[in-house]
Amino acid sequence: MAETASPSSGSPFWRFSLQFYRLPGVAEACITLQEEAGVDVNLLLFLLWHGAQERRLSNQEVERLEQSVAPWRERAVVPLRAIRRALKSPPGLVEGGAAEAFRTRIKAVELEAERLQQEAMHDLVRAGLLGEAAPSAAEATRANVAAYAAICRGEFAAPAVSRLLDALAELKVR
Repeated sequence: MAETASPSSGSPFWRFSLQFYRLPGVAEACITLQEEAGVDVNLLLFLLWHGAQERRLSNQEVERLEQSVAPWRERAVVPLRAIRRALKSPPGLVEGGAAEAFRTRIKAVELEAERLQQEAMHDLVRAGLLGEAAPSAAEATRANVAAYAAICRGEFAAPAVSRLLDALAELKVR
């Protein structure tokens, strides 16, 4: 997830994501989980947002969310990310400054694809509550991350998860 965009627009989930992603170490933790475990950062942020609201999702709910967002992610977000990354070292045909300006535009389109995914995820649950009430935000968040790890069929890097949980606690204090 990129760092630009106005935090005053969009759903409460989008605003949470922008604010949370800017906290120290959060972007790095998210990228680590994306690269090492194949995590969809937008889905992870959605689960953290629900956890912060003391909502614990079941493995089945997380699986349904994953199935709902996967086609958009695979057809829009991932290809745009691949193009942006490839242009870090652009072919020599195009002048460096022009190539970087183009890469910046691709990055903005990638961010818009992520925003659209997040808005659609928010709309999926706007009509009714997702999950069940949990005793605390910390418990809900841990359970949501564990449910996502279970459907990813792997373990998430403990230091990255710890950083995200700590950052969420810091955000609630603010």
